[in-house]
Amino acid sequence: MEKGAILEVRNLHKHYPGVKAVNGIDFAVPKGICFGLLGPNGAGKTTTIEMMEGIIKPTSGEILYKSELQGARFRQEAGIQFQSTALQDFLTVRENLKFFGSLYPDGLPLEALVEICRLQEYLDRDASKLSGGQRQRMLLAIALVNDPDVVFLDEPTTGLDPQARLNFWELVNSIKARNKTVLLTTHYMEEAYNLCDEIAIMDHGKIIAHGSPDDLLAAHFHDVIIELPERDFPEAARDIPHRYLDNVTGTVEIITSDVNGTLALLMQHGASLAGLQVRPRSLEDLFLELTGKELRA
Repeated sequence: MEKGAILEVRNLHKHYPGVKAVNGIDFAVPKGICFGLLGPNGAGKTTTIEMMEGIIKPTSGEILYKSELQGARFRQEAGIQFQSTALQDFLTVRENLKFFGSLYPDGLPLEALVEICRLQEYLDRDASKLSGGQRQRMLLAIALVNDPDVVFLDEPTTGLDPQARLNFWELVNSIKARNKTVLLTTHYMEEAYNLCDEIAIMDHGKIIAHGSPDDLLAAHFHDVIIELPERDFPEAARDIPHRYLDNVTGTVEIITSDVNGTLALLMQHGASLAGLQVRPRSLEDLFLELTGKELRA
């Protein structure tokens, strides 16, 4: 097993009739980091995560946990927050945490779970009456009841408002600070950039990029993006290579490795710079460049 890794995937395959959902992937997850698995719909990331969680069996290949084949030890030491979880009706947050905690011989005390996930105000509230952010915090606490060494978070902030999402990010960072390992799947590239120490991007059942977000951006891009409102982009400047973003604001995007030269050209052609913005390349740019922009079912 790779030195320092808590989980390792070796030549992993999952085939269904006529479909190679996962087609021979290899990667290792170092202990104590947040590792993001990203990909468009149908890329194979959900199938990969479900094999790593022990929910479905691989067609072939190996998954190692702490240098052993995934098994009973993994099931005792892993926590999973599913994208959707059905809970017993009419139980309070306190009762849910006690119920799930009773399934393990050891784990975190209720008080610790409440503090980590900031559930003090909602302990005696019916779980069905929680807001989206409150429910996700409770589900995270449930995933932590056995004090796991590795925690799987499957799109945990989908549907949350920006404030609830930022609050959840803080919880993830606090878990990582306890030297726990987090495996995250998300469709929010900003979330992956802010939380993940390493990411792997999947498409068509293969890993197509793997590394830290900053290293991957540095390896793929040597330019920046200039954005300005279409109303400020005169006809005389249309010879500058550009594209129109398909949105209601009517934004023009110029990709350039020579910011000063491009700005000089825009001014020379009478463009207004009042609404202009210069931004570095983002993880979303990388994701779209590697996986394409076509709609996936």
